[in-house]
Amino acid sequence: MGPFFALFFSTAVFLLRIQGGQCADIIGGKESVPHSRPYMATIIQGKYLVCDKLSCGGTLIDRKWVLTAAHCFPSEDLQIVLGAHSLCRRERGKRIHGITQVFAYPGYNAKTVENDIMLLKLDKAAKVGKTVQFIRLPSMFEDVKAGTQCLVAGWGTTDNGELSETLREVNVTVVARTACNDLYQEEITENMLCAGEMNGSKDSDQGDSGGPLICDGEQRGIVSFGIKGYPGVYTRLTKDYIAWIKKTMEDNA
Repeated sequence: MGPFFALFFSTAVFLLRIQGGQCADIIGGKESVPHSRPYMATIIQGKYLVCDKLSCGGTLIDRKWVLTAAHCFPSEDLQIVLGAHSLCRRERGKRIHGITQVFAYPGYNAKTVENDIMLLKLDKAAKVGKTVQFIRLPSMFEDVKAGTQCLVAGWGTTDNGELSETLREVNVTVVARTACNDLYQEEITENMLCAGEMNGSKDSDQGDSGGPLICDGEQRGIVSFGIKGYPGVYTRLTKDYIAWIKKTMEDNA
């Protein structure tokens, strides 16, 4: 394990320890129509596709780049799956990619989970087609208004506590930051947003981390963390984050 990966691994283990019961699964959702979310990426452990080796989710934003959460720490055996609906079955159009470079946002803080955003560079350009496409990033950067209906998708744990074999999704409602801070004790910053139900009946969960929060056809957030029974917390894709994404891709083309 190289020094960068070792450092990132120890940081992520620390994050998991301090968060304890916090989570980031699709609760109260449904199975997605196969390949209706072709921008979805899956981060798995190991060289081969194994159903229970899901690490995190992500989105394809360019032919060689996947966007995910910084706490989805890399290791030397992580790979990216594109074009999948089922993690277990063989599917035409499913592709497995290696990761050549990892870029966590410079201001990422594992303790506060601030700036929970990361870019992964693929070993080769993705073959774009029916089952593999790019997601739209924000064109406007104002805060997402409370009450906005959005969608979150992933292969994370479901109501029964087990990882989903197939992609699932759920509609969630953006919750006012002030109301969310009442629950999370003032931990929710301007770079974050909350979405779900106040009773936690619709939410993302473990294994969905790094996946997208989609509002009006654009990715407006990244699944970050949460506490069962509370709305989920997402990294909000701000103007500064988008500028960092563009510069990182340009500098490392």
